[in-house]
Amino acid sequence: MARHTQLQLQRHRPQAQCRAPVHAAIALALLVLVLLSGWLHSSGRWPFVPEAGPAPSFSTPTPVLGGPVIAVSTGSALMLLDTLEVKGKAPGKDYQRSAFGEAWMDADANGCDTRNDVLRRDLQGVAFSAGSHCVVASGVLAEPYTGAEVHFQRGKDSSGAVQIDHVVALGNAWQTGASALSGLQRQSLANDPLNLLAADGPANQEKSDGDAATWLPASKKFRCHYVARQISVKAAYNLWVTAAEKAAMKRVLGPCPQQQSLPSGYLH
Repeated sequence: MARHTQLQLQRHRPQAQCRAPVHAAIALALLVLVLLSGWLHSSGRWPFVPEAGPAPSFSTPTPVLGGPVIAVSTGSALMLLDTLEVKGKAPGKDYQRSAFGEAWMDADANGCDTRNDVLRRDLQGVAFSAGSHCVVASGVLAEPYTGAEVHFQRGKDSSGAVQIDHVVALGNAWQTGASALSGLQRQSLANDPLNLLAADGPANQEKSDGDAATWLPASKKFRCHYVARQISVKAAYNLWVTAAEKAAMKRVLGPCPQQQSLPSGYLH
């Protein structure tokens, strides 16, 4: 009986010994797969998606107030991002808002100031102040940064609920190439509808001069459009991005590689 039991143990031992390396190999493969998928996701290469599409085309229009430095057509935001120069920020101690001209001027010469142009564009159910076809008195904003609905009512204590955000903040623009632009070009940048969005006041204050590496909208579904708009502004005004900023933009666009860039709001 003892001999029979010993023979059974000898027959089963090789099977157990074979299983151990197989299990170890499977565990190792799973570990490699997890690490690889994590790297792919963090680098913007996962999930695998179709090609981004063709790059936008460029032209240089005649310098004019109410015109971009470079006319960029619609195309792949990712491809456009790769055309931007990458380098560190210039010093910002000498930045002044006045370098970008009068706040909310009528850069497009349509008879209305830029702030009211943007409110009229972005709000729904717009009502105007008595006797005006420009001054927005009230409306409802489907707020892009938070995803909330914000009711705008013009007034000393209420107007701040909806602010006009420079998508590429002017302080950031100054440190990434705008200091080398002409005064006319900086005025165009500050008033270009491409670079302006009606936004939640507190969210706009929180953003301050942040770029994509330091601030993104709380509404994740808006981030692809937001980053594509920033890229489009930087291309239209010959601005550069930092390495950290570009990496952040690529991460955001990773899940939406077919996101399109936008042309300047001055181009019709």
